[in-house]
Amino acid sequence: MIKAEWFYWLVGAVFLAMAAQMAVDRSNPKRLGSAAFWGLLGGCFFYSSWVVEKRAPAEPLGVAVLAMVCLGGFALTGRGVPRTTTPEQRVATAARLGSKLFVPALTIPLVAVVCASAVKHWHIGGQPVLEEGSETILGLGFGAIVGLLVAMVVVRERRPSVPLHAGRSLLESMGWALLLPQLLAVLGSIFQVAGVGTQVGKITEQLLPDGQKYIAVAVYCVGMALFTIIMGNAFAAFPVMTAAIGWPVLIQQMHGDPPVVLAVGMLAGFCGTLVTPMAANFNLVPAALLELKDQYGPIKAQIPTAGALLVCNIAIISLFAF
Repeated sequence: MIKAEWFYWLVGAVFLAMAAQMAVDRSNPKRLGSAAFWGLLGGCFFYSSWVVEKRAPAEPLGVAVLAMVCLGGFALTGRGVPRTTTPEQRVATAARLGSKLFVPALTIPLVAVVCASAVKHWHIGGQPVLEEGSETILGLGFGAIVGLLVAMVVVRERRPSVPLHAGRSLLESMGWALLLPQLLAVLGSIFQVAGVGTQVGKITEQLLPDGQKYIAVAVYCVGMALFTIIMGNAFAAFPVMTAAIGWPVLIQQMHGDPPVVLAVGMLAGFCGTLVTPMAANFNLVPAALLELKDQYGPIKAQIPTAGALLVCNIAIISLFAF
């Protein structure tokens, strides 16, 4: 059986390989900080397996995360000059290949769908080929590997070091912001365990007028957006606001339709995603990759859409949930 853990080890090995590249790249003025950051991340992929198996304590993982926060927070990571193709060569290749450049990217979801829908039913010796419950993540891993091979064939690149150096350049461009969604999701779990949602619910119940369901709907949707702005992740904000208002007030007290309240409430959280730098993978990383002059350009462009969509979400819950 092919285990999902093997895929995580492969990801960790890639991070460690890139960290080794960064450590010897003298074009990066902060090469040691960059190498330490991504090296710690790569090591965590291996060490976490021992933690899950109860063979090692979890505390070193927490120390590693805090060390990575310090490296990123104090701007100790930087960007070097990768040894890969020149911009002129890439422009010429893009002009030559045209739409064929999309083939490797489309290969990834295709392989993932095949693994999740077909390969998951394959068995050898009575055992499933793919670990049960992990078919999708394994399909994504296989899709990335196959997509890389297809890309090398399409662009006629025979040197495996070139995609590795190019990947490192992309990694350094995104920087610490690449990990922000995962850290913020953990923050949402901490809020939930700490009972933040329960306390917010008690305060809301005291302040909300009795029977004013439309005001409650507005508070729920706006609260989802605000918590998402703070935490940068609607999935982290969802358990907090749903435990506070969505479930006890809108569903239990006012008998709202749960699918409408919860689904549209999550969409209201995504309105906050559009306007917060904390959602780095949506708003800051694209600006960095496209080398935009205004780092917050995507956020400024998305504010009108976010506001209009939030109003629509409040109206949808008010009209269809009761």
